[in-house]
Amino acid sequence: MPLSMMKTGEPGIIKKVGGKEETRRFLENLGFVEGSEVTVVSEIGGNMIVNIKDSRVAIGKDMANKILV
Repeated sequence: MPLSMMKTGEPGIIKKVGGKEETRRFLENLGFVEGSEVTVVSEIGGNMIVNIKDSRVAIGKDMANKILV
């Protein structure tokens, strides 16, 4: 399922990062790589704050839809 459908506080493991090459590279630089654990901290209006590799990252709903957990 896409990251955007995860509930707050629920941990998940990234299975696949989709999108164009440029988008995938951008997300990988933020820490969104296959096998990493990700936890949703909060969601406001579709935008999400997630914990990834001991960092908090804010991403939009369109980016969250490209990350499968």
